[in-house]
Amino acid sequence: MTAKLIQNHKDITGREAGAAGHILFVLPAKQPATALDEVLAARLKRRQLKYAELAKTPLVADLPEGGLAAWVVVDAEKSAFERHTIVRKALQPLLDESPATLTIAVAGNETQRQRAAETALYVAWLNSAILPSRKKKQDKKPLKKIELYGCDQPDNFDKIRALAAANTLTRSLTMLPPNDLTPGIYREKIQALAAAQGWAHEEYDLKKLRKLGAGAFVAVAQGSEVEDAAIVHLTYAPKHVKKSVALIGKGICFDTGGHNLKPARYMHGMHEDMNGSAVALGILQAATQARLPVRIDCWLALAQNHISSKAYKQSDVVTALNGTTIEIIHTDAEGRMVLADTLTLATRAKPDLMIDFATLTGSMVTALGNRMSGILGNRPELLCKAVGIGQSCGERVSAFPFEADYDEDLDSSIADIKQCTLDSDADHMLAARFLSRFIEGDAAWLHVDLSACNRKGGLGAVASDVTGFGVGFGFHLLEDVSKTE
Repeated sequence: MTAKLIQNHKDITGREAGAAGHILFVLPAKQPATALDEVLAARLKRRQLKYAELAKTPLVADLPEGGLAAWVVVDAEKSAFERHTIVRKALQPLLDESPATLTIAVAGNETQRQRAAETALYVAWLNSAILPSRKKKQDKKPLKKIELYGCDQPDNFDKIRALAAANTLTRSLTMLPPNDLTPGIYREKIQALAAAQGWAHEEYDLKKLRKLGAGAFVAVAQGSEVEDAAIVHLTYAPKHVKKSVALIGKGICFDTGGHNLKPARYMHGMHEDMNGSAVALGILQAATQARLPVRIDCWLALAQNHISSKAYKQSDVVTALNGTTIEIIHTDAEGRMVLADTLTLATRAKPDLMIDFATLTGSMVTALGNRMSGILGNRPELLCKAVGIGQSCGERVSAFPFEADYDEDLDSSIADIKQCTLDSDADHMLAARFLSRFIEGDAAWLHVDLSACNRKGGLGAVASDVTGFGVGFGFHLLEDVSKTE
């Protein structure tokens, strides 16, 4: 790849621009002293726009030789989220034509070009991916090649590509319809992925979980006619590492709400309730491919929340793996039930850090909307670090209180703890307090409530409604952990 600076669409490798087909120009905040590309200058003049306005609204135009170009100004001082968003908007008209080759040309000083190339490559790989579709005709074709001009291949090229592939894995799994991703099918896919990636693989099926006394998980899973639920344990264990992390993911492949049946408008889309497990898998894959020097144990709670004569019901009292008795208040609070026993299993491996990912509460969506996700945890310094990492990687998180006096709302007169309350006020905080009861020892723990898992029209770098949010955030958090003593 050449480091030649590109100012003009005709400059690209000395060819006519029509040969390039689809070109993205990423320009610096300060207008270059040299003359603007003639096509860009003409379009700006016609629309009475100034150069600086390209930072808010990218410009797309047909080139005289038949190609299509997009120009966007990316301010290196803007946040990662803002950079990702504006580049995604600029790329979308180009990728909508399913080009076989995409040309990315960056301008500015060396630092600006490097940052622009990293951003554009990541966004291009994410949004050129072929995602699951059941339409007869698949209009989108794969992007086969990206040509980069204006700077050399970034040093972190392989990591960027691994992160894009991991996010695509997460979105692809999440998008599968529920008849194509039952817990049994999901387990088969995970086993194949484990073999391909070289992960150790272990399953706790319902027979084993009953024997262990994992009553919280079993209470939810027993409502399904087919007993294919399981807790799946994957391990990435590079040699000579000092840190160990447990990733835990909620994998409810379909959530009817159980006996507290959801109305149609809230049940639609509940095949995506396994998104937390897909995020954990995506992080594990990215960490493996990037060879992060940290041991990772990944625990996936895979089940469905069905209604049947066997399904758990309000006022049941069940005993969790750690011996805690739980009074069932609402059967649609199944996520915290399957996570409870999974967290206990994960803590017994004595990791340095535990992170769970779950589409857990509607109250988190009420609190934040779907532009960012909420976090809670038992280490204030970890929460502060996580917020900073979210800002730096473009997947923003907001921290919520984790105070012991909230436990009063979960006091039960017949069991050790209530599962939840019947009003939704602060349920995201009550859910975290509930989960904390199932962490043995004093492990550092971060809970991520994925309110940003789905946003109409996309979010940040991602154009699809299913966002894969959490993969970039989780990976960069693990990368930070791997560097600390």
